[in-house]
Amino acid sequence: MTSNTLSRRRFLGITAASAALLGSTPLHAALSRPDALPEPVVWRGVALGADAQMQLLHPDRARAEQLIELALGEIQRLEKVFSLYREDSALVRLNRDGQLDSPPGDLCRLLSEACAFARLTGGYFDPTVQPLWNWYLQREQQGARPVFDARAVDATLRRIGYQAIDIEAERIRFRRPDMAVTLNGIAQGYITDRVTELLRTQGLEHAMIDLGEARSLGQPGSDRPWRAGIAKPDAPAQLLETIELHDQALATSGGYGTPLDASGQLTHLFDPHTGSAQPIWRSVSVRAADATTADALSTAFSLMQESKIRDIVSVFPVQAWLLPPKNQGSDGDRLIHLA
Repeated sequence: MTSNTLSRRRFLGITAASAALLGSTPLHAALSRPDALPEPVVWRGVALGADAQMQLLHPDRARAEQLIELALGEIQRLEKVFSLYREDSALVRLNRDGQLDSPPGDLCRLLSEACAFARLTGGYFDPTVQPLWNWYLQREQQGARPVFDARAVDATLRRIGYQAIDIEAERIRFRRPDMAVTLNGIAQGYITDRVTELLRTQGLEHAMIDLGEARSLGQPGSDRPWRAGIAKPDAPAQLLETIELHDQALATSGGYGTPLDASGQLTHLFDPHTGSAQPIWRSVSVRAADATTADALSTAFSLMQESKIRDIVSVFPVQAWLLPPKNQGSDGDRLIHLA
């Protein structure tokens, strides 16, 4: 899989929204409290194959910069576990051999969480869809149009099914031949959570972490929450909604981030039941207590009917914002908010 897949949610708008969380006014001047927090120490770069940003509020700038280095080290450590394009990663070795002895604890934990979300969503989130990506990619490399063909994809679908993964501390094993796992629909959220928790254990109280999913820690002031934006897919500079985050996370999925054909109709968001690569929604954003949950559910909801999403939102502590296709209704940029 190419690194383009990991940029699929760059339109989230967190960079624009969090950098301007208090408008153009400097942070210390915007806060009314006498013990106003300092200007954020900001890091911008590339993480997990995409643009990333961290904003830390700490009175000691040197200490904040040390914390950023710790965070970057944690990102690099976890990339060695979850990457699909590092030959030495644990995930690549699992996919290559069909089993992995003495797997890293993070891989066992995240695969277990991925399977739990698969059960919650009725299989719409399924980490074993990697063979579908390979099938579409192979057709493209052979010069064939990457159109959805239910009959042709049937053999690939028989290699998919989270129920066929055995996960134990001693070994992870596939029970079907030629299976393969991708964690790109959840790993960004998981790594965001691990970085946030690392910073918390180091005593940091206020931060915004954006590694493709956004998670806030604390808030800049008593009445100044962190904010993240949901951007218009075809005009990322325009925000459709600004979401407040109080020790919460926001993730957005949109198929246009990695189209598989020139028209953009086929995407990297695969339906594990049918093999289709056409999500129902133009974009889906989920706010949750942690980025792992927000990431996984935004991926699954992209393929689910509104009624099924409502069933989950009614019993699970999350909120969702759905952007319908332009051909549904007169206002193609009106978000449907489910809470």
